[in-house]
Amino acid sequence: MKHIAVIGAGITGITTTYALLERGYQVTVFDRNRYPAMLTSYANGGQLSASNAEVWTTMSTVLKGISWMLKKDAPLLVNPRPCWHKYSWMAEFVSNIPRYESNTVDTVRLAMAAREHLFRWAEIEGIDFDHESRGILHVYKDEKGYRHAEKVNELLARGGLHRDAVGLEQMREIEPSLSGDFVGGFFTPSDSTGDIHKYTRGLAAACERQGCEFHYDSNVEKIEHKSEQHKHSVAIDFCEQGSANSEVKVFDGVVVCAGAASRKLAAQLGDRVNIYPVKGYSITVELNDQQSQQSAPWVSLLDDDAKIVTSRLGEDRFRIAGTAEFNGFNYDIRQDRIDPLVSWCRQLFPGVDTSRVIPWAGLRPMMPNMMPRVGAGKQPGVFYNTGHGHLGWTLSAATAELVATQIAADLPHASKQGATGIAQAAGQSNQALDVAI
Repeated sequence: MKHIAVIGAGITGITTTYALLERGYQVTVFDRNRYPAMLTSYANGGQLSASNAEVWTTMSTVLKGISWMLKKDAPLLVNPRPCWHKYSWMAEFVSNIPRYESNTVDTVRLAMAAREHLFRWAEIEGIDFDHESRGILHVYKDEKGYRHAEKVNELLARGGLHRDAVGLEQMREIEPSLSGDFVGGFFTPSDSTGDIHKYTRGLAAACERQGCEFHYDSNVEKIEHKSEQHKHSVAIDFCEQGSANSEVKVFDGVVVCAGAASRKLAAQLGDRVNIYPVKGYSITVELNDQQSQQSAPWVSLLDDDAKIVTSRLGEDRFRIAGTAEFNGFNYDIRQDRIDPLVSWCRQLFPGVDTSRVIPWAGLRPMMPNMMPRVGAGKQPGVFYNTGHGHLGWTLSAATAELVATQIAADLPHASKQGATGIAQAAGQSNQALDVAI
């Protein structure tokens, strides 16, 4: 039986682990935290949103970023302090503008394929993750934003996604608690929401039941590819917290799913994975009284002007997330970035009590082309499933299936003939999905 190491226990690492276990591999997971899903997979916006698949590589994004550089509460904020990686990444981002349409269409296809696997795994393993299948409503306050959304709708349709244009009256019918002045919106009934942290923890527990070995509180200090007499292996040197000595384990292959940390690990393996950490913020509003529970929306919203998304996570939690901050590996929770999220809630949902709000910040691992890095590296036995940006929750199950299918082709093992029913279905879906990543 082939033994595969997975580095990272966020949503991409755990979905990758599950997909490999279904194919009969022995898997060991490394993560520097005490539990799974403690960083970027902890408190994101919650949306499983194929309708938010539009990539950011447009000139309008660049111009907005420049105009917002000195505005502390801007949806997109760039620290102007000189940094070679940041500015070289941005230059590569600009170079990907010509691929805006094709990358958006491919992302839609990935997002739609991911639903099948994500929901089936939750059903098989009995994972409760506050899933709400009520759709996602995009709202627009000005005509310019709405007209751009009409063009985006054409790209979404090319990717196979159905999204309806709705007027103000229809918007109120879809979500009666919504207040404010809007010119219109778009509604995607097939989109949904859920708690990424609860899902990842539940799937990690399922992986452990299937025999996966987890090394938590473990920092991967060195990773090295070895080749001897046409045999390839990967040695991982790691140190557990509280231990003075490191330990080395050798594997048949490795999948790097380490989010923003993937770039440095890839460099050790001879690969360039140009991920930049783009910070996002969220607040979780605790709905502790009946009025707040009745006033908070159940349908997920995306305010394209404010770049804010929402999710209702059960009766007593309301998640609001947004903003993008280019500021390196910085986890500081800035009050001037949290305040706009609270103010937005107060303006649109005045009946919600915001006296108990839990702030959070996480680093989205973004590639310059806004597409995840999925597949093999230069060295045999080295693979990647990382760089999902703001859509890790949405895309993870599809990219996990894609990389697991490639591993099954490149590193086949004789201990398990054929695939399980789930793996066979996954393989069929992957063959039907023509996405260049």
